[in-house]
Amino acid sequence: MSEPETKGPRRGDVVLSARNIAKSYGNIHALKGVNFDIRYGQVTTLFGENGAGKSTLMKILSGVVQPTSGEIVLDGEGVNFTSSTEARDHGISIIHQELSLAPNLSVRDNVFMGREIQGATGVDFAEEERQVRLLLEELEEDIDPLTPVEDLRLGQQQIVEIARALSIDSRILIMDEPTSALSAAEVEVLFKVIRDLTAKGVSIVYISHHLEEALEITDHAVVLRDGTMTAYAPRAEIDLEWIVRNMVGEHHDLGSPPSGYDFGETALSVVDLTVADPNAGFNLVDRLSLDVKAGEIVCIYGLMGAGRTELLETLAGRLKPKSGSIFLEGEEISSLSIADRIACGLALVPEDRQRDGLVQTMSVGENMSLASIMNFTRGLFTSRRIEQSLIADTIRKVTVKTSGGGAPIGSLSGGNQQKVVIGKMLATDPTVLLLDEPSRGIDIGAKAEVFKLLAERARTGLAVVFSTSEVSECLSVAHRIIVMHKGRISAEFDSSVTKEKIMAASGESVAA
Repeated sequence: MSEPETKGPRRGDVVLSARNIAKSYGNIHALKGVNFDIRYGQVTTLFGENGAGKSTLMKILSGVVQPTSGEIVLDGEGVNFTSSTEARDHGISIIHQELSLAPNLSVRDNVFMGREIQGATGVDFAEEERQVRLLLEELEEDIDPLTPVEDLRLGQQQIVEIARALSIDSRILIMDEPTSALSAAEVEVLFKVIRDLTAKGVSIVYISHHLEEALEITDHAVVLRDGTMTAYAPRAEIDLEWIVRNMVGEHHDLGSPPSGYDFGETALSVVDLTVADPNAGFNLVDRLSLDVKAGEIVCIYGLMGAGRTELLETLAGRLKPKSGSIFLEGEEISSLSIADRIACGLALVPEDRQRDGLVQTMSVGENMSLASIMNFTRGLFTSRRIEQSLIADTIRKVTVKTSGGGAPIGSLSGGNQQKVVIGKMLATDPTVLLLDEPSRGIDIGAKAEVFKLLAERARTGLAVVFSTSEVSECLSVAHRIIVMHKGRISAEFDSSVTKEKIMAASGESVAA
């Protein structure tokens, strides 16, 4: 007697298909007839440069935006999602690349915002808190559910975003750059969660610019380029070269430290700088001293919590030091405001471009000119001619892909938004440029363009200090590598150092 057929989808069956999806924003065609499948119990990874159309496609599948043309087929039937709520009701949720949390609300309230658990007398806050604690335990993150989100570091906020998506109990979960702010240990935990979800039949769509990392988790790979699908293959048929070739048509190298010139005088000097954690009994930065010369590119490497961000934010005036001194071209600036430091020639490109680097209600051009507004202000008036000239010049120099300075900042890809933030600070004509994780959430091509730009400016005498959690960036573009561990400098290397030595100095375990 034959076994009865098992009902329901099997692993690898197509559960959702996007057919001939197109999306236009005016004259810009973000998607051009894309076909895309999501498979039951598997991870489909979507690769592509910034502006290739990845996020646009995912926003369409999750109901955030509607396609100009095309069809979405779910379980064999055509569907038309007019909102993210409607898509969520069909079991589809998304973790956005840019965080969509309410910073003034608690972790608990963010996780259940808009779908609160109702009890006999109203919202059951105790049950919400219990469920959030369980989610955070699953993600191995020690966060109090009642903590305001604005008090969390960026990586922890990313964990909250992931917890919120997991709480929905979706059948299709879209992850758009979920690891961009996570430590290596947090990434491993997330991958374990993904494997558990797919084992239960959840379908995952995964987008990441960390190519090697994405290969660890994918079952199928799809590549987009300029709004069209250029390649599709199962995991067994792809490697890093295949991804890069189909993404950009050629291999992108981050380059090497600019050479052929001598460094100038000391541009930035930090002496015995100490930054205390106001909520704990230890120092985030501990008696750190550092000199950076004009024309030098210095990379600061370290694991999450090493003090990299706190160091850069203190130099820029965002944090107040406990003790120590900061000198810019020999003049002490420790007591100056952020604006005064910018005016003196010290500028910071922050890690979180959405929260700290851009004003979402402003256009591309308005964002670019914001930090240098005094350059074209005359009394109570601003010179539109000078401002527009600065905007056009900056767009050209930092190679932003946009329809013009009047375009909404939200219409740009993540990589182009990052270029706008960098361009905004370069427009202030700084002596020292600080960049906190400048390649966060941008693809390999945009990353190469950003570091090429920094190398060109270093040749003209700009001192560049950037932090990163990617060893390859240290080795490719920096003249000098500073490794931080628990708030202190644990080692200093030139660009000839090995990856293993950098990782060892940071306290990171090195796989055999």
